[in-house]
This record gives sequence, structure tokens and C-alpha cells, in this order.
Amino acid sequence: MNRDFKNPYKFVIGSQYFLYFGIMGIFLPYFNLYCYHLDFSGFEIGTLSAIRSVALIIFPLVWSAFADRFQMRRPIYILCNAMSTTIWIFFFFTTDFIPMLVITVFYGIFYTPIISFLEAFTMDILGKEKKSYGKIRSWGSLAFIMIVIVVGKVIDLYSIEIILALIFGMSLLQALISSRIPDIQIKKQTSFTVKAKDFLNRRVILFLFCAFLMLVSHGTYYGFYSIHLENLGYGNVFIGIAWALASIAEILIMLNSDSIFRRFQLEDVLVFSFIVAAVRWFALYFVISPTGILLLQILHAITYGTFHVASILYIDSLSPDETKTLGQAINNAVTYGLGLMVGFFVNGYLFEIIGLFSLFMISSAIALAGGLLFKFTCFVDQRKSVK
Repeated sequence: MNRDFKNPYKFVIGSQYFLYFGIMGIFLPYFNLYCYHLDFSGFEIGTLSAIRSVALIIFPLVWSAFADRFQMRRPIYILCNAMSTTIWIFFFFTTDFIPMLVITVFYGIFYTPIISFLEAFTMDILGKEKKSYGKIRSWGSLAFIMIVIVVGKVIDLYSIEIILALIFGMSLLQALISSRIPDIQIKKQTSFTVKAKDFLNRRVILFLFCAFLMLVSHGTYYGFYSIHLENLGYGNVFIGIAWALASIAEILIMLNSDSIFRRFQLEDVLVFSFIVAAVRWFALYFVISPTGILLLQILHAITYGTFHVASILYIDSLSPDETKTLGQAINNAVTYGLGLMVGFFVNGYLFEIIGLFSLFMISSAIALAGGLLFKFTCFVDQRKSVK
């Protein structure tokens, strides 16, 4: 199939982003809060989050390698959507930690590869228009904004348990629409095994390590931010607004990604994102006022928006055609998998020892370290290219 697709396929991809991140708009702010209301300890909440990250390390790599090796990306994507939706049903039948841990493991086997496959589909569909990736991805941010605000109000009207049914309903819809994904076949120039070895080069490894540090620094935010706000006395509606504001800022960046990446080098955008993340986490050590909290959420445009888009484009530029799915899976595994796993475990362990304010300070130092290392790496590469 030709890789230069037009609107019909962009609409299908956009709808998948919309539903995927709409689900995240429920899960990310409220699932750990749901566990907190079940009287799970900070360590148990951190463990559940970390297990999801472990799955994100292992299973996208397994599924994507299989998909690229045997050219089976579409059927595997449909399978993962269907199975993850089915497994989610088991969360309705338990509120105990151990059963939820087991369900989380099996759910992760099929859920975690979805985003890597979706990113790879998008890169292929866009073809030469890859720098407009942000415009399609913005459908996900739009969904996140809409859902996170509405769900905060719904929880106040009913109870936090309602998130289980909402996630199941949206997952079912995503699974049904996933069957419309195009069957993209890439003509192989060389073997999958030969091209897969390209990911062992120094440039890829250093980038992935720095990106890993960036996501470790996000562990406090993604794992405990809603709990932090509740402990400060804020209600579910404010929590939803805070998360939504972050996505509004993010979506504005993604809609303008074309002009951003025409004006600035990917490396410069990534370094700037690291610096802003360090500032954002440092500020959360001090800020407790509603105005200050909401203003800091605007920085999500940089710490997630520009960083995520630049990372997707950067790893795509380093990936051979034969291993595009694997490239995105490796990026997600190292960052949103290993990075968040370490961040969640560390935060879960330290949550009741040093408190969330101190954890944000540690996060700031980690983000700064990642930015400085990546900047130094870019500087060395530039010096070598000049010589």
C-alpha cells in the first residue's frame, strides 16, 4: 500500500489517538487516586504504577519485533486492543491489592504496545509530512482535556469507582475502530535483524538514556500529582481542571509543531524541554496557591508537548524503514516504561518518608542532569562533524 495517505486514514488514526488519550484522561489523574481511596499504601500505589511501566518495557519490544519481523503490525494492533479491553473487565470484581496486581500484569501485556504501534502507523501515514505529526497527535490532547474535566465532575456526582466503567466503554470503542487501521506493508531493503542492530549505536543509546532521566523526573507528577493536590485541600473538579490546563497548553504546541520544527533543530528543542522540566519541578516544591499551581501546568506544553513530539521525530530519524515499529517501541520502553518504572518505585518508596514536596525537588535535579548530558552529547557530535 502506498505510504502517502490522505484524509480517510488520518481520520482513523486521529480517532485512535482521541480514544487512547481520552482513556488516559480518566486513568492518569484518577486511577491512583481510586487506589488511594481503597486505602492502598504509597508503596502499593507505586508498585502498581511501576508494574505497568515494567510491562511497557518488555511487551512493546516483544510485539513490535514480531510485527516488524513478520510484517504483522495491523493484526497485532487489533489483537492488543481487543485483549486489553477484555482483561479490564476483571477490575470490576476486586478491590484487593494482590488480585489487582495480577490483573495489571496481564492487562499490560496487551495494552502497553498500543501506543508504539500507533506512533509507527502515524509516521508511515504522514510520509513526507512527518513534521505535522503534532496536528494528528493533538486529537489525543483534545480528548484528554475534555475527558479529564468532565470525569472530575462525574466523580463528584457519583463516586470514583465510576472510572472503571468509563475506561471500559472507551476501550471497547477503540477496539472496534482499530479494525479500520490500514494494512501498511514496508518493502524490505535488508533483513530485520541487520537493521535492528542500528539501535546499538552511541547516538541512540545516549539519547535514550537522557530521555530515560526525563521520564524518571516525571514519576512524581504522573504517579502522585492528584494525591498531592488532594492533600493540599483541592477537590476533584480542581484536579481535573489542573490536568486539563496542562493538556490545553500541550495541544497548542502540537498544533503549531510544523512551524516549531521548521525554525528549531530537534536537539535544541529537546534541551530546552529538559531545562523547563527542571524549573517546573523545582517550582512545585514551593507553590501551593491555586493560581501558582495552574500557571505551572502551562509548562506542560514544553515538558511534555515539545519533548514528546521531538522525541518521536528524533527516534524516527534514527530508525531504518525495516524497524520503524521497533524504534518507537524502544523509545517508549526506555522512557515511558523503564523511566517511569524507576520514577514510580522511587516515589512510592519515598512518598511516606520525605513527602511530595521533597520528591519534586529531586525530580528537578534529575531533569537538569538529563538536559546537561544531552547538551554535552550534542556538543561533542557537532565538534566531531566539524573535524
